[in-house]
Amino acid sequence: MKLTKLLVAAASALVLIAAPVQAVTLRWAAQNDILTLDPHSQNHATTNAILMHSYEGLTRYSARYEIEPSLATKWTYLSPTQVRFDLRKGVKFHDGTPFSADDVLFSFGRIKQPQGTMSIYVTGVADIKKIDDHTVDFILSSANPILLRNIVDFRIMSKGWSEKNKSTNVQDYKAKEDTFASRNVNGTGSYKITGWAPDQRVTMTINRDWWDKHTSNVTEVVYTPIKSDPTRVAALLSGDIDMLTDLPTPDVARLRSEPKLKVLDGHEVRTIFVALDQGSDELKYSDVKGKNPFKDKRVREALNVAIDREAIKRSIMRGMSLPAAIMVAPGVNGHAPDIDQPLKQDTDKAKRLLAEAGYPNGFEFQLNCPNNRYVNDEEICQALVAMWARAGLKVRLASEGMATFIQKVQNFDTSAYLLGWGVATYDAQYSLQSLIRTRTSGADGNFNFAKVSDAKVDQLTDAMKSETDIAKRNAMIREALVRTRDEFLYVPLHHQIRPWAMKLGVDTVHRSDDRPEARFTSVR
Repeated sequence: MKLTKLLVAAASALVLIAAPVQAVTLRWAAQNDILTLDPHSQNHATTNAILMHSYEGLTRYSARYEIEPSLATKWTYLSPTQVRFDLRKGVKFHDGTPFSADDVLFSFGRIKQPQGTMSIYVTGVADIKKIDDHTVDFILSSANPILLRNIVDFRIMSKGWSEKNKSTNVQDYKAKEDTFASRNVNGTGSYKITGWAPDQRVTMTINRDWWDKHTSNVTEVVYTPIKSDPTRVAALLSGDIDMLTDLPTPDVARLRSEPKLKVLDGHEVRTIFVALDQGSDELKYSDVKGKNPFKDKRVREALNVAIDREAIKRSIMRGMSLPAAIMVAPGVNGHAPDIDQPLKQDTDKAKRLLAEAGYPNGFEFQLNCPNNRYVNDEEICQALVAMWARAGLKVRLASEGMATFIQKVQNFDTSAYLLGWGVATYDAQYSLQSLIRTRTSGADGNFNFAKVSDAKVDQLTDAMKSETDIAKRNAMIREALVRTRDEFLYVPLHHQIRPWAMKLGVDTVHRSDDRPEARFTSVR
């Protein structure tokens, strides 16, 4: 069955039921824990997936990923660069205080603070002006064709609560800062987050004062991060959890055959890749002194061509991946099969390229890798080390949990690292602007911790931000993706396929952004 058909089938599994009348708990598990409870601190998919239950934006996605009103009831384009949002009246934060325009203005100033990594979601917004308590105008730097998708993840915090609890500043996660907002939650959403014990559980309870109608019977959610693959599967098989969204690839066929379980199929708009430090004058954790081999295109090409992506798909991913040549997955605007044709492995060519670049005997560097975030992440890194060794490269693997791994990445304390990037907006500008555009301030390059810089990609990315002609804009996206591919600015590996498994009594909607939502879930 094609992926598009699978997604439609998954969406059709949504069961709408009456308002909850008794306590029903959804016990959900996956591999990865959240990083923080501060909604403006870390652009991390698991963190966003949990926090979106409590913190809302002005817009949101429907079950079919259509933009619909959330904390705003409507929006009106007064001009191409001025958009008026009518805010929903009668909304209360979980502490009972009313939501107003002041909270939107406060949250805008907060999300832009440089110690956070969420500013991509307000890219192109120059200012927000208060018209009255329930009306704000977004002043745009230029026309913004994906504004309404961007601001889905512009989560609104209470100004008064933040001031009261000394949390007006975004948590500086990379500096290991703890704040009241990084440990406590006060949103407007359908569920209240009642507790977080790191590496143990996140608990939520239904917000019965939510402004919208509850269509789920789930009154409580317990999210449990379980790093061990066998332990996660055992928990599902024993009935200790209801839903598992991180299936170990060797167990997928077995779980499909279990009569008390069902598997919901779907791909994920996430690309797994390796980033190479291209900005440092001397490469960290390397035996090459006084220069940086990753600045040489031939070296970057050698690392790309040395990889057998089909072997990773076959042996490590058990068929649950799509080998990648570009930095966005199917389902993202800008993806096209004709430009997503991965290189065939050619170890001899890799050796020749390294020799031409002045490294006939290879060189040493370190690969930083998370071991509890992506499907088979550590195993993939181990395979890369072995494949690069055949080309003469001596790579040390530094593997650790996501929480400390991502701190090293954000402190530029790596020479190369494996990461996955999901596209929350379903538009390639999100990846190009965050990962590939030269890092400046604000949203531009805000997750470009490899210090990639290419003038042509910068030019195309800046142009697509304001281009409203769809054909012209898509041509810019295509050119930027091809340029990124052909200059070997990153090392794309594959796009993830992400089935979920659950008890027969669980009905939910598969989300290609890997964000299960309790409001789209019922438990019988």
